[in-house]
Amino acid sequence: MTALDECPAPEDATAEWKLDPLGLAQLRFWDGVKWTEHIHGEPPIDSLVPPVQVLQANTSQSQGDSIPVFGARKKAKELAAQVARLESQIEQLGIKSAIELEEHRDKLRAEIASLNSNVTAGKQELELLKQGIVTTQETEILQEVGLYEYRHPLDDSVAYQAELKALKDQMRAMTRKDGGAVEAVTEWTVNDSKAQGKKMVRDFSKLLLRAYNAEADNLVRGMKPYKLDTSLDRLEKVAATIAKLGVTMQIRISSHYHGLRRRELELTADFINMKAEEKEREKEERARLREEQKVQQEMERERKRLEKERTHYENALAKLEDNGDEEAAARLREEMAEIQKAIEDVDYRAANIRAGYVYVISNIGTFGESVIKIGLTRRLEPMDRVRELGDASVPFRFDTHALFFSDDAVGIERELHERFKDRRVNRVNLRREFFYATPAEVKEQLLEVAGDILEYEETPEALEYRQSLTIAGSATSPVKA
Repeated sequence: MTALDECPAPEDATAEWKLDPLGLAQLRFWDGVKWTEHIHGEPPIDSLVPPVQVLQANTSQSQGDSIPVFGARKKAKELAAQVARLESQIEQLGIKSAIELEEHRDKLRAEIASLNSNVTAGKQELELLKQGIVTTQETEILQEVGLYEYRHPLDDSVAYQAELKALKDQMRAMTRKDGGAVEAVTEWTVNDSKAQGKKMVRDFSKLLLRAYNAEADNLVRGMKPYKLDTSLDRLEKVAATIAKLGVTMQIRISSHYHGLRRRELELTADFINMKAEEKEREKEERARLREEQKVQQEMERERKRLEKERTHYENALAKLEDNGDEEAAARLREEMAEIQKAIEDVDYRAANIRAGYVYVISNIGTFGESVIKIGLTRRLEPMDRVRELGDASVPFRFDTHALFFSDDAVGIERELHERFKDRRVNRVNLRREFFYATPAEVKEQLLEVAGDILEYEETPEALEYRQSLTIAGSATSPVKA
């Protein structure tokens, strides 16, 4: 029996238990006139008192609760269940006491400090690794590369071959015994024997030199002009690695020999680039000669045709003169004069290599609406050249915006190229005559350079391209699989 149960109650009085605002149990009696309250300390059951947080949130409800004399234990169990539910809700909501929050904050701060320390250590390790890595971002290098700059400019690839041969003779001489390719300590003993120590240093030096040369030879074999800087960087790191491996015996690649191998890489890159340029020039020269041959053959055929036609006219004129038909003979002489003028024009065209046709063409189906080609041809029939450009190598034929003859077609073409040089599509190979410009912009410049133009078409017909768009637009939806 608890202290509350032992508290006596007046006879013929009504009594009940209740909790005051401080959570203390009170027993009060009703004598028919008024209530008399008695404070008896803590409640008989500990679970009757909820946590402080819950009491503060539910003070009004706690003040109104009352505990009957009979059934106090049952009421206590109900209150305990309520408290348990409230504590469960507090746990679910993650509500913690101030002390617990402080502890949690300190724990998070410790974890953050540990993470920051790990990050700092990771950055330091990354920097160390970067020092030993050779950057090989060849795609970016290839995109950013402009005109190749020769490290050792020579006239042609033959000169580079001779220079490389002389360089290799020097390297071969240095790799011989005591040639100076490798530097190492001279005082080294093995088993108290200088001879054995010297042999050991010599053998180890030879091994490291072979490793260095193997790396250098691989760089030479895989050389591309745009990879030169990357290859030089890698060779430097190889030499540094050799020095690190041979630090005990002070073995390292000599600076002179290392300089020769660096020069070999530079000369190799220059040689490869020069060979490519020479090959491209030969290709373009062959194309120019083929074009010139076609022009000469075309002019020769035209001259033979005119000569043959003039011979027919001469024979006909002789017959008319024999028959005394002077009127017909006069007409024939006029036609023969025109033929003679055409022959002279052909001879002039053959002799004057600056004369020809300047053309402005576009292909919007292939290159878009803002790319044009400005070129010239010396052919008697210039459209033959335009049709050749629109062969199977492009999906659509070229449209002609301008095509006119000039005694100085070479000069007009050069001036137009100069005015549009900042808009070249290919800025490396200047023989590619495509420019980012519209036909209207070219017309404006062409009028200033060549004067009056009899005919100029600003809007390309692009018949096949537009028909293809129409067909694609009207096509049925794709067949479902």
